[in-house]
Amino acid sequence: MTDLGFSESTVPLWLSGGLALTWLGLVLTVAEGLYQFRHTTSEVTRKIVHIGTGNVILLAWALGIPSWVGVGASIVAASIALLSYSLPIFPGINSVGRHSLGTFFYAVSIGVLVSWFWDANQPYYAALGILVMAWGDGLAALVGQNFGRHPYRVFGMKKSVEGTLTMFLVSCLVSSLVLQASEGSWTQIAFVSIVVAGAATLLESFSQRGIDNLSVPVGSAAVAFYLQQFY
Repeated sequence: MTDLGFSESTVPLWLSGGLALTWLGLVLTVAEGLYQFRHTTSEVTRKIVHIGTGNVILLAWALGIPSWVGVGASIVAASIALLSYSLPIFPGINSVGRHSLGTFFYAVSIGVLVSWFWDANQPYYAALGILVMAWGDGLAALVGQNFGRHPYRVFGMKKSVEGTLTMFLVSCLVSSLVLQASEGSWTQIAFVSIVVAGAATLLESFSQRGIDNLSVPVGSAAVAFYLQQFY
């Protein structure tokens, strides 16, 4: 496939960074507001944040935000996530004493992918990994919890056929849309997207304690990247 370059943004850094922060603040405010005032369950508010914050990678890509800003933001977010497990920061998102480090791993995955692909002029791999996690895992959890009628267990973890199928289909769709930026043929994009979706679904199914928020985005991006070197 032919790679598209990652051009320098003409948008001032203060403006692009401000837009990204505004988006993140809006997502957190909406989620916490629903939890506090509409009594939305913490599981639903977590998924709102999970999906909403993941989309910031598209803003960063479109605005050409420098890699050091993305990595720095991920470090700050990861630090806040760790604090939130012992302090009542955003209680609608992280319950104190919660046994999953998913929020922390999510922040780390953004930093890892931005540092890997941003300066290599291949931001779409970073976007693919984050969006597969954001939309694939987020919607899979919601579908599984609300419509899962065929449960199964993996290493003691309860899953559902409906949730797993959602993870695969959404991951495939997200991958195929993002990979349009790499100017591959439709057959190449379809093949890579299916393999990425399968890998993401397996990683999500076998991961525990929130590690899927790191293994799925990094694994999905890595599979897409290496497949396109040889396909």
